[in-house]
Amino acid sequence: MPKPSVLVFDVNETLIDLESIAPLFAELFGDERVLREWFAQLVMYSMTATLADCYVDFFSLGQGVLRMLGDIHGVPITDHDVHRVQAQMSAMPAYPDVVDGLTVLRDNGFRLATLTNSPHRPGATTPLENAGLAGFFEQQLSVDSCRAFKPSPAVYRHAYEALGVAPAECMMVAAHVWDILGAQNVGMRSALITRPGNPPLPVDGMPQPTLVVGDMRELAERLVDGGH
Repeated sequence: MPKPSVLVFDVNETLIDLESIAPLFAELFGDERVLREWFAQLVMYSMTATLADCYVDFFSLGQGVLRMLGDIHGVPITDHDVHRVQAQMSAMPAYPDVVDGLTVLRDNGFRLATLTNSPHRPGATTPLENAGLAGFFEQQLSVDSCRAFKPSPAVYRHAYEALGVAPAECMMVAAHVWDILGAQNVGMRSALITRPGNPPLPVDGMPQPTLVVGDMRELAERLVDGGH
């Protein structure tokens, strides 16, 4: 297959490091593994909200899930705690391989954009801006425009329509299999980055990613060289 002309990147865990906020969850809950519980519940309830046709933005949902986990674990969660998690979510650093990979891809003529579940709030800097990555991307797209979360088909259609290309010209780059499956469902190609805790899903009958790579440097090498 010809190389894609447009690469659409997920943000959390794909470009920026979610594990950077694990110490805060250790402080709040006594166990940094609750970060993974929180994020998994957040993703599950975002999908549930979409299936139930009931939309609230990802930040609001994340706050509610944090308070819910506080009830589950018997830990009182204050407004201050909620604000601390939100502030640290906005300031997560990029993975060390990201700038190198994006630089190679940009310099080799690929168009770059992002597509995230997180909303863009007027006047607020985005996590990509805080991580020093915003300049690589021609557009930062949010599911907030669709009032539905990934992996709803509407989200990915919004992305390729906003970029003015056919779905076959796009490749979704993400660290989550569910994101990859959503993109492939509308005809986009895909690249799974196997960040820690995010391997492929080896199930017969389930579509598999176009590419599976360990990090952004490997993605750039594979795409620039043209080999799969």
